[in-house]
Amino acid sequence: MFIRKKRLGELPASDITDHHVYLGRRKFLNNTAAIATASLLPLSLVNAKAELPEATYLNLKQSHYSTDEKPTSYESITTYNNYYEFGTGKSDPALRLESIEFPDKSKPWRVSIEGECDKPGEYDYDDLIRPFTLEERIYRFRCVEGWSMVIPWIGFPLADLIKRAQPNSRAKFVEFTTLYDPAIMTRRNVLDWPYTEGLRIDEAMNPLTLLAVGLYGSELPGQNGAPIRLVVPWKYGFKNIKSIVKIRFVEEMPNSAWMKAGPREYGFYSNVNPDVAHPRWSQSKERRLGEFLKRKTEMFNGYAEDVAHLYTGMDLTKHF
Repeated sequence: MFIRKKRLGELPASDITDHHVYLGRRKFLNNTAAIATASLLPLSLVNAKAELPEATYLNLKQSHYSTDEKPTSYESITTYNNYYEFGTGKSDPALRLESIEFPDKSKPWRVSIEGECDKPGEYDYDDLIRPFTLEERIYRFRCVEGWSMVIPWIGFPLADLIKRAQPNSRAKFVEFTTLYDPAIMTRRNVLDWPYTEGLRIDEAMNPLTLLAVGLYGSELPGQNGAPIRLVVPWKYGFKNIKSIVKIRFVEEMPNSAWMKAGPREYGFYSNVNPDVAHPRWSQSKERRLGEFLKRKTEMFNGYAEDVAHLYTGMDLTKHF
């Protein structure tokens, strides 16, 4: 059963940022035109609202990998999403999931560990995460479309799970697969479902790479990838696959969903790189949700010190 239990070491959401600034409910209907201009949110988002739920994770370990930038509001994080299985508009996932429970807590969420490893298996969600220490990490998040957020995630390093699975010498990459349930995921003909993504094994083992199970002190909402998702903060958002049901260790580079859909636009690495434009727009600047002016995009989304060594000797204009 997918049941969230409080754990020792979990932090109340009020400790993430100054409570009166970040946890107060923001009303999109107040001066809608100004807010929509400031954050580049479509006006359809006036119908998608979200209030911060009661914290379910208390006294979490604080990670030194966190940025000191102020987090984006909970409402923006949970109502401005790409999750094409639930619609192609930014507000579609939040609005769609108002009418259904996702994930369905009456059914166990299972994640399979497969491929080139010594300890494969299939796990209920709680059994999967129970061995690991959850922590809060406040990460920058950059979408390939040119917008960004700062998100206080809750999770644990993917490396911890990989070590338990014990990949063998043939495991060069890790492939991830999202749930696809046509009964509730009604979008068709957008991508080759189910959604898949992949990392090189050393990228997956990097200390920054996170498996997230919550944000802002509470469990993940469905539109943000509940119950468990990947967070790789130096890569564009589409690499951060949601609602994972399979993790597979493979020898050959996986051909992920967006690579299949647009190989000239979406490469395997997809590192944030202001010097490499998307074929249809520049990546040199971004608009942080909630801000009016654009800001310069940083190489590797500002995480170069921790990840640049992974790409030594690579031409990142070719290995995009």
